[in-house]
Amino acid sequence: MRVLIVSQYFWPESFRINEVAKTLLEKGVEVEVLTGKPNYPQGAIFSGYRAWGCQRETYKDININRIPLLARGGRGGWRLALNYLSFVVSGLMFAPWMLRKKKFDVVFVYAPSPILQAIPAIFLGWLKGCPVVLWVQDLWPESLSATGYVRNHAVLKMVEWVVRFIYQHTDLLLVQSRAFEEPVRILASKIPIAYYPNSVDEAFCVPTVVAVPDIPGLSKGFSVMFAGNIGVAQAVDVIVEAATLLKDHTDIGFVVLGQGSRWEWMRQEVETRGLTNLDLPGRFPVEMMPGLMQKASALLVTLTDQPIFAVTVPNKVQAYMASGKPILACLNGEGARVVIESEAGLTVPAEDAKGLAVAILRLYEMNPVEREKLGSNGRHYYKTHFNHDQLVDQLIEHFQLVSQSI
Repeated sequence: MRVLIVSQYFWPESFRINEVAKTLLEKGVEVEVLTGKPNYPQGAIFSGYRAWGCQRETYKDININRIPLLARGGRGGWRLALNYLSFVVSGLMFAPWMLRKKKFDVVFVYAPSPILQAIPAIFLGWLKGCPVVLWVQDLWPESLSATGYVRNHAVLKMVEWVVRFIYQHTDLLLVQSRAFEEPVRILASKIPIAYYPNSVDEAFCVPTVVAVPDIPGLSKGFSVMFAGNIGVAQAVDVIVEAATLLKDHTDIGFVVLGQGSRWEWMRQEVETRGLTNLDLPGRFPVEMMPGLMQKASALLVTLTDQPIFAVTVPNKVQAYMASGKPILACLNGEGARVVIESEAGLTVPAEDAKGLAVAILRLYEMNPVEREKLGSNGRHYYKTHFNHDQLVDQLIEHFQLVSQSI
């Protein structure tokens, strides 16, 4: 079977699709990738690449076709919109030429924001005469409104029309959260929908062999670690507030790993409030994350109090479960449900700083055996429901079924 993966993001950017592609290849699937020029999350084109021009390279024996892309830049909404649109335009203009004379059985779209990246994939599916499978990671237009990038009602309605067009011109829709099924169905009409969750690399389940730096906040006392993008959606305000409420508990510390649009704000708040219990060491390579998570006492996930995020399961939940560490989940809906169902940690409502502080104290006051039990519950749930190898087998089955039905 030959599969074309279309994704605006791919190695050396750190996204889930990297491991999926590698494992598909290991299982005998011929994989080729169409992507842009790496620029996430810093917003500038990575060293060794250029924004203009088409490029070809390989990663783990996977052929990668890179099309021109305008870097996302800083926080500006217009620059981000141009980044999204540049991939669509380049995909329509250059992808047919780069992939000429190549045949595929399935076009597979990995679709975190922007879902617009599915447009050139649909066109390629039509050109190649093969089905298109879309893995929905984010709900549009809801996420645009929730993150504040788009507030104009007319623009949101236009985006909704585009999303409806995309859904209805695919052959199978995979959704990362069971709660996605209903909102996707409203726009997808009769297109088949299947639940297909995220996973993480198996390195998160086993002791790391990658050397990790010594981060002071992780090497003493009871450490609560947040890892990932530091943006509006993550409601990092609640972390600052909880750290403020707990600053007199000198044995409890917060470590926030990552970068994003709210990192500088957090740094300023740490300085203004004199928070010696909140460390912001920055972003580290994904290869180091399993080892760094093992150093933490508990792992924290936060999201804003928005309806869109109540139906989302952040991918870090799977990573946290695989690591075998107790989870502190300050969010609503499906993500909280998974933590509760797995008995992997404690949950509090989204943006509830006081509740989060109370939960941290409760976890801190547990004996080590109780905390270890929460961590082992999470790892067991991960292996049962989110095992990477088993999920890739399911993905191949989806490909086989949809290719046979066309």
